[in-house]
Amino acid sequence: MTEITAAILAAGKGTRMHPFSTHYPKPALPICNKPLLQYQIEMFRDIGIDEILIMIGHLGHEIAQAFGDGRALGVRLHYVEQTKLLGIASALGQLEPHVSKPLFLALGDIFFKSENLDSMVNMLTDQDAAAVLAVKHEDDLQAIRRNFTVTKNPDGTVRRVIEKPRHVSTNLKGCGLYLFDLSVFDAVRRTPRTAMRDEFEITDTIQIMIDDGLRVLTADVIQQDINLTYPSDVLACSLLELNQRKLDKLVGENARIHKDAQLEQCVIGERAVIEHPIRISNSVVFPDTVVSAEHDIDGFIITPEHRIDCKVFD
Repeated sequence: MTEITAAILAAGKGTRMHPFSTHYPKPALPICNKPLLQYQIEMFRDIGIDEILIMIGHLGHEIAQAFGDGRALGVRLHYVEQTKLLGIASALGQLEPHVSKPLFLALGDIFFKSENLDSMVNMLTDQDAAAVLAVKHEDDLQAIRRNFTVTKNPDGTVRRVIEKPRHVSTNLKGCGLYLFDLSVFDAVRRTPRTAMRDEFEITDTIQIMIDDGLRVLTADVIQQDINLTYPSDVLACSLLELNQRKLDKLVGENARIHKDAQLEQCVIGERAVIEHPIRISNSVVFPDTVVSAEHDIDGFIITPEHRIDCKVFD
């Protein structure tokens, strides 16, 4: 396989994730007792990419301490401090000094379920593409409006990408996973700052590449994608992962559960304690959390610091 560098953008604060954002970098939030970022690292590792850049910012030292040099996961991790939070294209530009090979870029706050991800690499090399965009055929209009749409030419190349469209004319949604050759950095340098969000949008960078006559392709490789925006998304991701593993519950190591407690569709973190014979359903208990409630719990995330009712986000 062509040599590829991967990069994961993990610098954002995630203010809408409050109260998690006070204590956790969003990419380190646990999904079935494993940090979100680890799923992405393993996703890249499993297609043969072993050099991964992690762009860190808010609480980034905790990410670096948790993952170290990546050796335990079979990869080589390098950390880059993001000095300006001005959009994805800006972050990509800050990576340029560290990149000399085609770059697989992932947004670190998205939980992906993908298939045939290596097909994107094959498309880049075999079809003379400058970029390959991971996409999904999406039925949820609001999900499309939160991301970007892709329209294609008759030959299958991308004609236009539109960031957060008000009018949705296609159900082909971009999913926050991109593969670029080095020409992307020329486009980054010409990417304008947007009036709407006062940021440098990656979709504008991609459109510049298209308008320059470069081949931009799509790969329908995303089965599920959940953007962790609100606390309830942590629960949604964990329940999705439980379902994928065909499990009804997951209990972390050294957790202590009352012998008469009932666990249904829930994740209990490492070293957590359930003190009473209660029923816990559709919930996540973070590591090192003591649950002293004497009543049943449904639809909550419980951390050492907080109890979050995820039903209020429905």
